[in-house]
Amino acid sequence: MRKLAVLLCGTMLAFGARAQIFECINPDGSKLLTNVKSEAKGCRQLDVGPVNVAPSSKSQQGKAASPANFPKVDSQTQKQRDTDRRRILERELASEEQLLGLARKDLAEQESIRLGSERNYQRVLDRLEPYQKKVKLHEDNVANLKKELANLR
Repeated sequence: MRKLAVLLCGTMLAFGARAQIFECINPDGSKLLTNVKSEAKGCRQLDVGPVNVAPSSKSQQGKAASPANFPKVDSQTQKQRDTDRRRILERELASEEQLLGLARKDLAEQESIRLGSERNYQRVLDRLEPYQKKVKLHEDNVANLKKELANLR
């Protein structure tokens, strides 16, 4: 009797894991897949077979293992590369900050100048636009370099 109950429970679980998936065609022609019966009015049921409902193991959730023949770098070489990268980024940051200062200076000079042909303020804005874009470019570069330096180990 007990074996029969276990067999019936196992059979019910196997059938319970079978998914009901419905395919619906929207008025615009796109397809919608759903497993909710109330949303599936006028839709056709797809035959999808059993669905695996077992949770994945911890080993599969981590990073994938690298192949055996994948080249490896020793820690001393990697530290040297990281140091070189940091030094390069710091040099680039110093250079960008210097260029940003020059771009801001050029923009300030242009804002202080008022040409006689610029009676319409839109002409002033048009003349200043390339200087403003240059300042924005260097500000973005400085921000990105600082972010990159912060992400280093």
